[in-house]
Amino acid sequence: MMGNNREYICFSYDLIGNGYFQKLTFVVIIYLSCFLISQVGGSIHEYQNQSFIRRSNSFFFHGGSEGLYASKLHIDPEKKGSSSSSPEDNHLNGKSFIRFESIIFRRTKESAEKKNEMQQKTGLVEAIIVEVKDREKIGGSYLHSAAICCTPDLSKDGSCKVGEVIIHQDPNNPYNPQRIQTFFEGKDEETTMVFQTVEINHTGMYYLYFMFCDPELTGMMISGRTVWRNPEGYLPGKMAPLMTFFGLMSLAYLGLGVVWFLWFVQYWKDIIQLHYHITAVIGLGMCEMALWYFEYANFNATGSRPMGITLWAVTFSAVKKTVSRLLLLVVSMGYGVVRPTLGGITFKVLLLGLAYFVFSEALGLVENLGNIDDLTGKARVFLVLPVSLLDACFIVWIFSALSQTLEKLQIRRSMAKFALYRRFTNSLAISVLLSIAWIGYELYFNAADPLSELWQRAWIIPAFWNLLAFVVLIVICILWAPSNNPTRYAYSEETGDDLEEEGISLTSSSVILAGESATKLERKERKVSNVDLFGLVEELEEDKRE
Repeated sequence: MMGNNREYICFSYDLIGNGYFQKLTFVVIIYLSCFLISQVGGSIHEYQNQSFIRRSNSFFFHGGSEGLYASKLHIDPEKKGSSSSSPEDNHLNGKSFIRFESIIFRRTKESAEKKNEMQQKTGLVEAIIVEVKDREKIGGSYLHSAAICCTPDLSKDGSCKVGEVIIHQDPNNPYNPQRIQTFFEGKDEETTMVFQTVEINHTGMYYLYFMFCDPELTGMMISGRTVWRNPEGYLPGKMAPLMTFFGLMSLAYLGLGVVWFLWFVQYWKDIIQLHYHITAVIGLGMCEMALWYFEYANFNATGSRPMGITLWAVTFSAVKKTVSRLLLLVVSMGYGVVRPTLGGITFKVLLLGLAYFVFSEALGLVENLGNIDDLTGKARVFLVLPVSLLDACFIVWIFSALSQTLEKLQIRRSMAKFALYRRFTNSLAISVLLSIAWIGYELYFNAADPLSELWQRAWIIPAFWNLLAFVVLIVICILWAPSNNPTRYAYSEETGDDLEEEGISLTSSSVILAGESATKLERKERKVSNVDLFGLVEELEEDKRE
């Protein structure tokens, strides 16, 4: 016991020395500060004095990208540019569009002073809306040039105008890519883009770029916002199926909870401690799926993600993932079956769970707060890495603990418990193999689709992980279902846990020989006792004869 306390104290000093608690405190402060924000952008893309990036002979700003379905109804041309339109208008139902609201361009004072006060058009900014499959139509590739903006040499044949972005128009589809031009007047430092709505008539992944070609506009800033909408609401196309999925999963957890509750009521006198942990995971899963459904439903209705609901959904998701992994770990260790407590490793188990919760929560917040296309691939890899490493730690520890638990049960000849854990091990092995295969598919999917052209299938990747977790939970519920004979799987004092987890090996010959020696010794004792008994009977018979 003193050794465990000494290890705990040394480990705690190591954590403090490495700044672990300071970092944890910083994460908590950042998390709590998020509550000061009422809502964050979703399909409403906000621009706050952001600058343009040079590329080739052009300057561009990425305004957003989303998967959009074609409109089921067409927008009234008379209302297309009307400022009276709003996200709450009922006439928008069934329509898909990108709307420009309060877009303001600001050029530098030095750039404005170079222009003539009487000149009307002294600077051009273009908004380019392009479907990803038509991306090759932007730029001079079809003119065998690497330029993006039209040059005097390229304009000689009349294929483009000097100072404008080169767009190769298809006669059969003249509105894609689509450009919207905004001009500066005289020496004005600001210009406002006309409020207008661009209807989407073809299903696809759309990109929005703001671009200019005049080098004198270098240093220009953009502010305002654009609103993207699908026919059924503001939820992006690649996320829309997840709302239905989360609704169905919440009903599935509810159904599992009802069945588990009926088992609980029927055998409430025979409930063991492990059953309460399973109940907690079912409850957390039900709340998690319900919160994600309502978060997506609100997102779909308003175009924004309220901070409160999003934080609760992310937190419940992180808590449920953490508790689920801890449940698998303690079950694999034989908690409640071959050992009454976790003993000295309790702190290590809780520390691993805490670390997983912190990193999982951080990843969830970054992925779900802000515009849906804000998180770059490199940033996501950086955030996913610690979560993946901790998942690997859980997997290694779980199977190591399962191996040790199976060895203990085999040595004690607890065949019912041994069969139970063997089925549990096989189920987990299958789930791990499926996970590895799915990770391979996910890597292939992301590598083969860098521009999200397969956005309509992207929802199945996160859906699979939720479905797999639910299936594993069902397996645990079946294997450890409440019954009128809980002692067959529960810990028994007669077979107390007196074996250290480091001192057991299923392939160890010493353990096998020890077991065989114990069996032989037991047989000899029985034989001796039988001989003594028969010898006593013979002596009694001789006494009677005398």
